[in-house]
Amino acid sequence: MLYGLTALILTVGVGWWWRAAPRQAPADRLADWRHSAEQLLPDTGDQELADTLALDGEGGHEEVVDVEEGAFRIAVVCAGADGSRVRVGIGESGRGLRCSGSRTPEIFSVGLSTRLRLQVAVESPGPVVFRYALQRSPA
Repeated sequence: MLYGLTALILTVGVGWWWRAAPRQAPADRLADWRHSAEQLLPDTGDQELADTLALDGEGGHEEVVDVEEGAFRIAVVCAGADGSRVRVGIGESGRGLRCSGSRTPEIFSVGLSTRLRLQVAVESPGPVVFRYALQRSPA
């Protein structure tokens, strides 16, 4: 009986320890994803602008930025939980991006007159971190 009681106490203690172990906080996950997105798409000296956004799941966001007329390249990347995805649209065109696993920045070439309108829709439960960089195309 003594051995049985010892085994029961040990089992309950291990179960309690396992359940009480700290989980990674959502803010920590967002910080990790932000760092990952910024490593995949780092700041460079020749970009016009760049921004990193934390977006809630199952929602949309529109980024509007005033620019001078010209030809541009827009690089985009996202980071998030396994299976997370976003859809990025510029005007009439758009692309889906994976936010987990192996990924590289997607690049759009566009001509802009006075304003960049970038639509981002999170297609999965989030949150996700989205990063974009705008660079003038070489002449």
